Amino acid sequence: MQLIPKNTISFLKELKLNNNRDWFNKNKDQFKSIQADIKTFAHEVKDSLNLSDDIEKLKIFRIYRDLRFSKDKTPFKKNIGMAFHRAKPELRGGYYLEISADESFVAVGFWNPNKEDLLRIRKEIEIDGQEFKSIINQKKIKDVWGEIKGEEVKTSPKGFDRDHEHIDMIKKKQFIFVRKLNEEDILDENFHQELVGFFLSIRPFFDYMSEILTTNLNGESII
Repeated sequence: MQLIPKNTISFLKELKLNNNRDWFNKNKDQFKSIQADIKTFAHEVKDSLNLSDDIEKLKIFRIYRDLRFSKDKTPFKKNIGMAFHRAKPELRGGYYLEISADESFVAVGFWNPNKEDLLRIRKEIEIDGQEFKSIINQKKIKDVWGEIKGEEVKTSPKGFDRDHEHIDMIKKKQFIFVRKLNEEDILDENFHQELVGFFLSIRPFFDYMSEILTTNLNGESII
């Protein structure tokens, strides 16, 4: 089973200090070697997830930054990210890993639900927010992920009561869980198994949200 190369984070830290094309080109062979091993690692994680899930797409993000609309003109990212997309429309939610020169982390959830999905989630919470909270507060989720996070509106979304008992969840625009990782975690020989375990622990939440987002408020299928 492929491990994360031991020089991955040290390379990213050096890149952070030397974020220019000359340095990168001189060290490109090292990057290509790291990139190849991480690609193998990511595909092995995908295969493991597919034993009990359906990952339709794996995306490993490019190291090159898009500078077109950025004031920061440094050409390279100081992280390597990968996302595992579940098969839509039946399955919802996504898995993400970021290995960084600064702060590595693993995350799961719903980063930017479209307006239709977001309204459907909010309506479900409005009707039965207690069930939503009972799922995200399950011990096996809390032990791995802690509290749910995500950006939210300041008061209440249009059409929702600002005094609703579950307005703390209705206000959210994202529904994500994040777990920080240190270098020892990432380079551990058991990291593959640990990562897959983190991802699979969130399945009760994903199963619940998938059911919501594939039905209307009457429980009738919309797919």
